[in-house]
Amino acid sequence: MVPAEHYFSATPAGAPGFRPLPVRLAGREVIVTTANGVFSPERVDTGTQVLLGSVPAPPPGGDLLDLGCGWGPVTLTLAMESPHSRVWAVDVNERALDLVRRNAASLGLDNVTACLPDEVPADVRFMTIWSNPPIRVGKNELHAMLLHWLPRLDVGADAWLVVQRNLGSDSLQRWMQAEFPADYSFLRAATSKGYRVLRCRRRTGFTEAITVVPK
Repeated sequence: MVPAEHYFSATPAGAPGFRPLPVRLAGREVIVTTANGVFSPERVDTGTQVLLGSVPAPPPGGDLLDLGCGWGPVTLTLAMESPHSRVWAVDVNERALDLVRRNAASLGLDNVTACLPDEVPADVRFMTIWSNPPIRVGKNELHAMLLHWLPRLDVGADAWLVVQRNLGSDSLQRWMQAEFPADYSFLRAATSKGYRVLRCRRRTGFTEAITVVPK
């Protein structure tokens, strides 16, 4: 197993060891490429499976964000399910970004932009954010990341975060509720296999019903 700190390195050490991986994404059986030095190279990890099994269909267009994309299971799902959107795959790991580009190309997905966080134009606003965030980077780094990206949700849009319960999902929800202004709401949308799926909505200001994904 690759040490956890390598997932967050800009340029992981060691040979990449590229290898094919059969997976099911967006209802399709596909073969992707993974490598050493990225998160969960041997499979779609449990948290991401829970996230993908809990979220509603993505918006049909606009800018969508996979924050902490790894080799790309969330990005590829968004791109296949919303072919008229532009999907931003963001990570600090250059090898992960290379894998996302390879996988998008191999699947014929031309609506994916894989880039470093600073390469996303400042005026881009997102119709949704899906993320299995890197909890192990530490609380301060995680909080800074959410404070940077969640305000870039479009008005009326949702972000969906999957967080392991024993790694602080409930405390993270309380922190977001306390830290963000009143036009944001935070709900626990699903619980499965030791993970919580948290839904963040940037509200329009009107009173409206919110349909929560069943647990």
